[in-house]
Amino acid sequence: GGWLLLQNCHLGLEFLSELMDTIATTESISEGFRTWITTEAHPEFPINLLQSSIKFTNEPPQGVKAGLKRTYSSVTQDHLEVSNMPQWKPLLYAVAFLHTTVQERRKFGPLGWNIPYEFNQADFTASVQFVQNHLDDVDIKRGVNWSCVRYMIGEVQYGGRVTDDLDKALLNTYARVWFGEHMFNEKFCFYKGYVIPKGKTVEDYLQYIEQLPVIDTPEVFGLHPNADITYQTNLANETLSTIVSIQPKDSSAGGGESREAVVQHLANEMLEKLPPDYDPHEVKAQLQKMGAFQPINIFLRQEIDCMQQVISRVRTTLTDLKLAIDGTIIMSEELQDALDNMYDARIPKLWFKISWESATLGFWFTELLERSQQFSSWLQSGRPNQFWMTGFFNPQGFLTAMRQETTRMNLAKGWALDSVVLQNEVTKMMKEDVTGPPPADIGGVYIYGLFLEGAGWDRRNSKLVELAPKVLFTSLPVVHVYA
Repeated sequence: GGWLLLQNCHLGLEFLSELMDTIATTESISEGFRTWITTEAHPEFPINLLQSSIKFTNEPPQGVKAGLKRTYSSVTQDHLEVSNMPQWKPLLYAVAFLHTTVQERRKFGPLGWNIPYEFNQADFTASVQFVQNHLDDVDIKRGVNWSCVRYMIGEVQYGGRVTDDLDKALLNTYARVWFGEHMFNEKFCFYKGYVIPKGKTVEDYLQYIEQLPVIDTPEVFGLHPNADITYQTNLANETLSTIVSIQPKDSSAGGGESREAVVQHLANEMLEKLPPDYDPHEVKAQLQKMGAFQPINIFLRQEIDCMQQVISRVRTTLTDLKLAIDGTIIMSEELQDALDNMYDARIPKLWFKISWESATLGFWFTELLERSQQFSSWLQSGRPNQFWMTGFFNPQGFLTAMRQETTRMNLAKGWALDSVVLQNEVTKMMKEDVTGPPPADIGGVYIYGLFLEGAGWDRRNSKLVELAPKVLFTSLPVVHVYA
């Protein structure tokens, strides 16, 4: 009737099948016996063991209210009275608020943190222990050493996990804005409506936390209100994607066309519209005319090679898929994946590996046609006046080629590639307004297709402005990039 606890079972997967056999073949097991297993998610975890278990997951609570409630429900009255210093209780609450904030920002993805860090209870406990020790040793006349407190919280306790410079700057900003003598001021608040309560018992704090809003605006964490749109969109997409992926994959789905018929129809349509293969001899001849060894033409050659790889892969997959649906060849795992994804309007894994991200298969295929069109017209009609920069596989390579070109033009002045830097000027032209290349004395390229995330663009005064409410992206005018 005892309980058995096996920890970190993802590190000993071989043993789990032995465990399953033992449990399944043992004849008499006490009613009170339980086996507990702790594990991280692992693709090779035995599925039969997983199905016969009751599963618990420990998710961090959502929102400031839930986070603070969880923290304070584990704080005892003795802990609250461990120090006589008047700064102790406000500091404990401020560390708890910071702890909730760093965890909540994770749900906003790259808007919250550049890298998603695993902040956990140990960070909070260590920070609280440090604050307590610091207050025990503090000189009453000098008061709290705030630069030390900020450094320990922003650089050591929470900052110890942080590897990105901008994330480090963000943490240090929290430490600077929330920790200091000003936090004991009547007017101090983390954000409008979120203050440090004055309580004597744990119950007082829990009562205050109880009346906080259930749903917080992103501004509480120092983010723009629009950050919530990104979070809600991603959450909805993830949920829908999960629902779609677990749908039955049977051929006979009631009335209407079968899955295979729908995909076959789609494959025929795509094959009709797919651009022809690039003829290597023609490509070579055209590049020779334009100057095969010019950096920008070498770049074009590399892009065409990548594009040809995508076109070939798409053509082969679609042709094989049609044959597999007709029963002429066996449906392989890769073709089955292509069939499932195409039916759900998603990009097959085979294509995605060698191409670009896109919301749906329709958008992806349209982009394939537009990218190919850009390269074909560049090859046939010579260098364009402007470039669709987001339509390149390697935009960084394009900018490097442009820097090389500018360096060669200025060799007589002693320019060297290492010391040539990029400059940008956002023009007032949209792509329809461009009639010729950039001025010859400056050189460089006109590019379009760039978007700003999280900021607006004032075209009249050529400067960044706040975003309009409920807008996430702003399309930029044509940008002149030179070196």
